[in-house]
Amino acid sequence: MNTASRLPTLYIPHGGGPCFFMDPMPGFPPTTWDAMAAYLRGIPDEIGSRPKAVLVISGHWECAEPTVLASEKYSLLYDYYGFPEHTYRLTYPATGLPALGVRVQELLKQAGFNSQQEHQRGLDHGVFIPFKLIYPDADVPIVQLSLRHDLDPAAHLAIGHALSALRDEGVLIVGSGLSYHNLREFFSPHNTASNQASVEFDTWLGNTISAVPAERERLLINWESAPGARSSHPRSEHLLPLMVVAGAAGNDLGKIAYNELLMGKAVSAYQFG
Repeated sequence: MNTASRLPTLYIPHGGGPCFFMDPMPGFPPTTWDAMAAYLRGIPDEIGSRPKAVLVISGHWECAEPTVLASEKYSLLYDYYGFPEHTYRLTYPATGLPALGVRVQELLKQAGFNSQQEHQRGLDHGVFIPFKLIYPDADVPIVQLSLRHDLDPAAHLAIGHALSALRDEGVLIVGSGLSYHNLREFFSPHNTASNQASVEFDTWLGNTISAVPAERERLLINWESAPGARSSHPRSEHLLPLMVVAGAAGNDLGKIAYNELLMGKAVSAYQFG
């Protein structure tokens, strides 16, 4: 296939719980989530072509081996707690594409990865919340792929490499997480130390993403040594989807697709290709 038709890979923020579909927490302005929501809504225009399907790697699903969720139809996992009652009645009637699930497993096997299938689990909020904004009509099939429990950055980059051919097959590969994910500090906008750490890590991430691919991967593998790294990610499950999409990017360069100070913390999204 001509590489002109190759789809990019994306690392997107999925916000906090059902944040786009409720009022912000008391004390925060009504526009708190507007810039992030605008970025997510603008993705279809930004990528320029409609994918045949989306493969999503969410920070909210981990398994011992990469596991594919590719049902014909999905339930939803309201895996957030303490939010308004109406947010547990949100709907997103996405369909799956089982054939893509099979293809994902084929590619992983070729690269030496064992994988599993899952058919009972619902889509978690790292998928249905942002995609209610990206494709609000739920008219693009979705397949979800888990992270590995070990959260090994090199392994997740390699998983991305294995899946890169999907970009030439009409599949949009999306990592859904948050580039800053220290929930203890997130809602403390006046904590100068954590705010500064988030900016330092965000700056490092932006420089890393824009580096040539070999250097980009070397830096991502060693992300824990970056300034502000563990302050920004006490646990790395919301960062690891970035490794998958960076691996799937191959030789394509990355760029910052969205950036803002959100509640004092630097948050970004990235696009490759």
